[in-house]
Amino acid sequence: MTRPIDRFATRRDALKILAGLGVGSLALQRALAQQASEGFAITLEGVRQAEWVADLELTDPQREEIVQALAQVAETTRKLHQVPVDYATPPAFQFRTLPQGTPPDAEAPLRPKGWATSGETSRPGRDEDLAFLSVRELAGLLRRKKTTSVELTKLSIARLKQYDPALLCVITLLEDAAMAQAERADRELAEGLDRGPLHGIPWGAKDLMAVPGARTTWGAGHYREQTLTEYATVGERLEEAGAVLVAKLSLGALAMGDRWYGGQTRNPWNAAQGSSGSSAGSAAAVVAGLVPFAIGSETLGSIVSPCRRCGATGLRPTFGRVSRHGCMPLAWTMDKIGPIAREADDCAVVFAAIHGADGRDPSAVTKPFQWPPERAELSGLRIGYPQEGKKPEERDDLRPFLDLGAAFVPMALPTDLPLSAMTTILDVEAAASFEQPTREGVSKGLGAWPATLRRARFVPAVDYVHAQRLRTKLMQQMQALFDKVDLYVADDDLVHSNLSGHPSVVFPAAGKKREEGQAPPTLTLTGPWFGEETLLAAAVAYQQATSVHRERPPLEKLLELP
Repeated sequence: MTRPIDRFATRRDALKILAGLGVGSLALQRALAQQASEGFAITLEGVRQAEWVADLELTDPQREEIVQALAQVAETTRKLHQVPVDYATPPAFQFRTLPQGTPPDAEAPLRPKGWATSGETSRPGRDEDLAFLSVRELAGLLRRKKTTSVELTKLSIARLKQYDPALLCVITLLEDAAMAQAERADRELAEGLDRGPLHGIPWGAKDLMAVPGARTTWGAGHYREQTLTEYATVGERLEEAGAVLVAKLSLGALAMGDRWYGGQTRNPWNAAQGSSGSSAGSAAAVVAGLVPFAIGSETLGSIVSPCRRCGATGLRPTFGRVSRHGCMPLAWTMDKIGPIAREADDCAVVFAAIHGADGRDPSAVTKPFQWPPERAELSGLRIGYPQEGKKPEERDDLRPFLDLGAAFVPMALPTDLPLSAMTTILDVEAAASFEQPTREGVSKGLGAWPATLRRARFVPAVDYVHAQRLRTKLMQQMQALFDKVDLYVADDDLVHSNLSGHPSVVFPAAGKKREEGQAPPTLTLTGPWFGEETLLAAAVAYQQATSVHRERPPLEKLLELP
């Protein structure tokens, strides 16, 4: 009589055993392994019923071989599960945007050496106007003693309290810690210790970034009381630059969308609309003038998408340019950290403070970043544009680039790879990151993720690796685009550029008609790996020639909400 296997097993180990036996096809192995992983008794009849998946008929001896082989799975599974792994432990592989054989820039300067304030800016008479000044303008007022960090921090905290009931963008307000940081910043500036343009400037952190002494909830009810003792590298670097952290801002649960356990974060331009995600609170708080800048993250659109929805300016850097240490891992080979602000120059100032390797994120690299850039004008800059659709001279939103002397070059994104299927990389890595709650059967408090996390456990390791190999081909095709252009403008490259690791900057666009009170449309520029200088310089030049990024949402309507 055949002995059933009635102990729990992982599908991964079952697949390994079945493949090693050489019995059946991949589809059959997957069907049987799932039965084992869910604790079902594996019998000859169970094997026979699974054969239909592969359109295969086995003999009884082959079925018996499978049944007996799966007995090894339970012991292996127990050994694996006995060893806890925290969320800060990455897998033993790396994704890098450097071409093979490229040596690291060991001597690359980590921070720009000089900077200048906007010295001509006068102190506004109203706090409302003060709240919407740029980082560089605020820095100039601080150094001319026209304001203080304490004043700016109090203003930011007051506005967060005032507008959060309508926007639902704040998870944790860090009032006491922020005031202590602001007081220290004022003392240091008074004593002649100047840490740079961010010294004394308030900011907000997407709540997937660990901050000692504060909850780090990842926007998910399951983790709403979670506290982490480490400090994310990006937070450490901003503190070293003298910036003042005032709040942990909302994100969609486990970095998906704009719905978190406190509700849906709203678009400051239209409170009936969500702010998109997952850097929902970061974009909403910046656009509403609650903080001068915020930190967001992107795996597949989480900086670009809320900036587009809310009319913010955001930089998604090259993969690996900013350490993710201390930030929630969703997909180790796709996660990126970047700034969200109202102006591209502010994004550049923040990026200058946070980029570079830290020895703790194995994917992080140090490459030069010069700001202000050596090339500030756009004359002769080659900008790619989609060859389908309107020509640049027919698009009002691109006219400022033409007026500044840029040259447009028709181009097309790669279309011969199954990009949608390749996003299984994200699903599988997320399933590995949140393996424990999935295995424990947690179905509440994780937002919309549970079904995806369960489904991803059915993807064979071979298919995950194959998707990564196709990703290499995509990276080569994407980088080849920049043989003919310096950057390109496109609104449909989120999957392309996130899988390939290329940087993008998104910012409000001029020239397009819109209804009163509607968020401005945006442009998205994508550049070569480590091409942030050129991207940001193009965005700054565009914003200097236009003023749409200075427009403010109708905040009075937010205060009218019940």
